[in-house]
Amino acid sequence: MANVAPPFPAAADLAPVKRALISVFDKTGLVDIARDLAGLGVELVSTGGTRAAIAAAGFGVKDIAELTGYPEMMDGRVKTLHPIVHGGLLGVRDAPDHAKAMSEHGIGGIDLVYVSLYPFEDAVAGGGDFATCVENIDIGGPAMIRSAAKNHAYVAVCTSPEDVAEVQAALKADGATSLELRKSLAARAYARTAAYDTAISTWFAAQVGEGWPQRKSIAGKLVQTMRYGENPHQAAAFYAFPHPRAGVATAKQLQGKELSYNNIGDTDAAIELIAEFGKGDKAAVAIIKHANPCGVALGSDLKAAYERALQCDPVSAFGGIVAVNRRLDRAAAREIVKIFTEVVVAPEADEDAIAVFARRKDLRLLLTGALPDPLASGEAFRSVAGGFLVQSRDTARITAADLNVVTKIKPTPQQVEDMLFAFTVAKHVKSNAVIYAKDGQTAGIGAGQMNRRDSARIAAIRAAEAAEAAGLAQSLAVGSACASDAFFPFADGLLQAVEAGATSVIQPGGSIRDAEVIEAADQAGIAMAFTGIRVFRH
Repeated sequence: MANVAPPFPAAADLAPVKRALISVFDKTGLVDIARDLAGLGVELVSTGGTRAAIAAAGFGVKDIAELTGYPEMMDGRVKTLHPIVHGGLLGVRDAPDHAKAMSEHGIGGIDLVYVSLYPFEDAVAGGGDFATCVENIDIGGPAMIRSAAKNHAYVAVCTSPEDVAEVQAALKADGATSLELRKSLAARAYARTAAYDTAISTWFAAQVGEGWPQRKSIAGKLVQTMRYGENPHQAAAFYAFPHPRAGVATAKQLQGKELSYNNIGDTDAAIELIAEFGKGDKAAVAIIKHANPCGVALGSDLKAAYERALQCDPVSAFGGIVAVNRRLDRAAAREIVKIFTEVVVAPEADEDAIAVFARRKDLRLLLTGALPDPLASGEAFRSVAGGFLVQSRDTARITAADLNVVTKIKPTPQQVEDMLFAFTVAKHVKSNAVIYAKDGQTAGIGAGQMNRRDSARIAAIRAAEAAEAAGLAQSLAVGSACASDAFFPFADGLLQAVEAGATSVIQPGGSIRDAEVIEAADQAGIAMAFTGIRVFRH
């Protein structure tokens, strides 16, 4: 049974701040904070390096040891874990029993706590060894934060300079903090310790080989709230993980309106797809619409790659997201702005390219500084009713050596190159996915259908329409490689690809009807290879 709250007297709305306890690892702005609090008549109590920094700046500060009667010990592991400290934080000032205990034991109230924690997340991100990471697990800091937050009726708890600034503003305006502010600070404080504990538990589980621990938490920091979510009646916000993967969470927006929920989802899909091509010898461009690529192409430069990507589906590209794999130049920028584009995302951009985009005020330009590593480990999350699903990121990478050619006709080196390109794109298309590609250019994309045959048909329609729009005599799919993200369960999907003009097929294989599909490929006179790897994306 849960504890029942004692009948404490109601706390006053306004609580003055007479004593502040400051203990911060990150000392950014510390001297200014100490100056302002001292100027407001607040007694400062501090620990170790924090106390030394405040004293060196010329402000009066009491060492925590003066309160507790115990020196800092055990390499700083024990300094604030003491009844004098936590009694001063947890004591209910207006409760007679609490007041009596504080008086009898010489415990003075602490009205403001400002703590920044040991940089555990930084230690992990920096590749620290086990002992280093453990040493950066803060114990006293979270304990003080939690004590102060629990007693928010009397204590203001801060975990960032921004929190302290709010408290200082309240003190200057009213000479005290309001209960509303203290509650808000307490909520933020518990979120901070929760995120900190999440980072520790996630790291520790990995260290002991627990891929799926009994309890799993997710923690992120608010980046922005949005006008709405996927639809106008849905609320939404964007959170970033500590040390986020390169991409939309690390991008700097140079211009344009604030990104919407759908913009961020589509931009992420675009960045992850284009990252498959790295900063290789060839320029690469992906055009995304509703989280699916409508055109992907390689080229000698970005302008050529963009023109080839656009050719695949110029209708769907309107209002899409454009991602590139290298520094944006003026020639590519001038081509991109010829149609309406929601977002352009690149690792970097020339000043001339930025100037071209600046004339399109509605276009959002994002520079990520780097491309995400498509082979890096990580986790993907999806909410379901009552819980969430977690899986490892899809880091599959198929090479020519991985292909198992199962037909009588063997693919040419060019066909192998086309097959691998098409399968790479298929990995980023919603299932069921069928892709036609040739010479480093998508010819047709079929996405998100309930059966594979329809995906093959839609991809063929797109390829034919693209050719017609370009004034070409035959479909872009003629002579193409066809990629399927999962096996063809029947021969009908493969025959649809043959009808569209495909001369080679790449698919995972593994169907109970593989023999039937292979026979159909042999009768059609095309080459087919199995990857042994499925790349579903639902």
